[in-house]
Amino acid sequence: MRVAILGCGYVGLELGRQLATEHAVWGVRRSASGLDAIEDAGFTPVEADVTDPDSLDAVPDVDAVVFAASSGGRGADAARAVFVEGLEAAIDHFAARESPPDRLVYTSSTGVYGDHGGDWVDEGTPLDPTTAKTEVLVEAERLAREYAPEQGIEGTVARFAGLYGPDRYRLERYLEGPVTEGYLNMVHRDDAAGAVRFLLEADIDEDVVLVADDEPAPKWDFADWLADQCGVATPPKRTKEERLEDGELSEAARRRILTSKRCSNALLKELGYELTYPTYREGYRAAIEAYRASH
Repeated sequence: MRVAILGCGYVGLELGRQLATEHAVWGVRRSASGLDAIEDAGFTPVEADVTDPDSLDAVPDVDAVVFAASSGGRGADAARAVFVEGLEAAIDHFAARESPPDRLVYTSSTGVYGDHGGDWVDEGTPLDPTTAKTEVLVEAERLAREYAPEQGIEGTVARFAGLYGPDRYRLERYLEGPVTEGYLNMVHRDDAAGAVRFLLEADIDEDVVLVADDEPAPKWDFADWLADQCGVATPPKRTKEERLEDGELSEAARRRILTSKRCSNALLKELGYELTYPTYREGYRAAIEAYRASH
């Protein structure tokens, strides 16, 4: 299989590393500064930008395209330029080729669900984006699920829970606190990449697959477990009401605090994917060992 990964960042690099053991893979970054990391990971770098469709001419013909580009943590306008305009342009570009790809996988976020009062959500749960940025993600999902197939490319949305892993464990946030109550829905970077690899290799025809680990974790329980494993005192806690009393909170931050849900990975497991890190207990082991070795 020949695969192009558009947006070879945190998950894309790991995905390319996993795929390259058996497939031909091209990793696409918008700037030359990221190309060495792709080469170091064992696959072929290409400098191109999804917001500049002509630049995609540098990407060879492939069987599958993974759209994992990032808006760089900026606002809704920047997100729209990448996730909506960039994704649509990429679909148009590859669909117009003499040898178009068969598959597109678009990596989205469980932020599209909005607030469900701590209830479980899955692929059939209606979406309720609560911010301008998550509204953009819903629009991008529609492109992957509906527009791509109209152009002859089968589209799948891999809807990621909160990513963690190397360089993103954020231990200090939970060890020092204060920790605001709520649920953490997480997936280790290696499993986020592994799930996309699985969707490609197994030729899964689902239009949406939620990618999360087995155990949505109450933040207070997670923080206390992490402190115990690291050999430090448990951090201070805050209720949502106490956190919302902070007059400096932005409206987006307030919405995040009020948003609560538990993400089910039942479909992913039913399809046959086996998690390398089923819960945070396995996923944080390397970070805990590194912390204890340095303190």
